[in-house]
Amino acid sequence: MMAGLRVEQYVVGPVMTNCYFAVNEDTNEVLVIDPGDNGEMLAEKLNKRSLVPKAILLTHGHFDHASAAKALADAFDILIYAHEAEKETLQTPAINLSGMAGGPPTPYHADVYVRDKETLELAGFSIQTLHTPGHTKGGCCYYIPKEQAVFVGDTLFCGSVGRTDFPGGSMAELTSSIRQRLMELPGQTKVYPGHESTTTIGWEQQYNPFF
Repeated sequence: MMAGLRVEQYVVGPVMTNCYFAVNEDTNEVLVIDPGDNGEMLAEKLNKRSLVPKAILLTHGHFDHASAAKALADAFDILIYAHEAEKETLQTPAINLSGMAGGPPTPYHADVYVRDKETLELAGFSIQTLHTPGHTKGGCCYYIPKEQAVFVGDTLFCGSVGRTDFPGGSMAELTSSIRQRLMELPGQTKVYPGHESTTTIGWEQQYNPFF
């Protein structure tokens, strides 16, 4: 376990999305990454353990990653972060796919739109934002160099990559994003994807059939 950071994974929603709590073990401050559903359950876990949410980070705007963000943000009076190129995806139900969730088509939002390679100082962590379009236009990964961890949403999976058949998707952009932004990270970097199991950059460099 890396000093200072504890990552907790909660599988939420109809398509088994990984929501992560990035917990600062020294302060109990936490970043909530991709709260795509089950907002009440996530809030209960935060409250019961006296964790202090400082921000919500969205890797992209699809319903299964963003649908519980507003409820959590309102409950804890915190801000939602996403990449500046993801505004249209978040705000447009036909692109954020919210109608697929069984409920009404719903626009989402972020309070802070970040730029590529911007550094965020949140919950005691220095987080680098990496714009990784391909799954969506404004897909973004959150890299914490000191903790050797990166949260990648649906950009990269263990042994695979994200889908590109949704609106705004592009396989050429996605593979370029992964090569230029993720495969250049240190091999020991732990990768926390939006679905299924964790992996490392080194393992993906060696075994991912797309690379």
